[in-house]
Amino acid sequence: MGTRVKELAIPVVIIALGVGWLLTVRGVLPGVNWVWVIGLAVAGVLLMAVGGLDRVTAVVGPLLIVASCFALLRQTGRLSVDVEVPLLVIVVGVLLLLTRVLPVPSPKWLVEPPRKPPVG
Repeated sequence: MGTRVKELAIPVVIIALGVGWLLTVRGVLPGVNWVWVIGLAVAGVLLMAVGGLDRVTAVVGPLLIVASCFALLRQTGRLSVDVEVPLLVIVVGVLLLLTRVLPVPSPKWLVEPPRKPPVG
């Protein structure tokens, strides 16, 4: 992640929290836990930005972002938990399928280094 992006990340998150808070107190989106919603989205974006794109970050990062959107919908009464959870399971399945059919590399920490032949 570039230095400029790192410098901008915290102020942008603070602005987003402020906007969410304002929307809540003005009654536009009442009852939303903005720390949770924005925290999930930021965690997903940062995971992909810092970790790069591999089979783990390509599933977990977008899943956190989708979970953030679903949490917002649930907290505003537009989505119930009994629909949210199955949708999240479907999203995990789709993301896993995409990492299998698209050329997404395995994470470096998961790939075993080649073994050296025994000396002797």
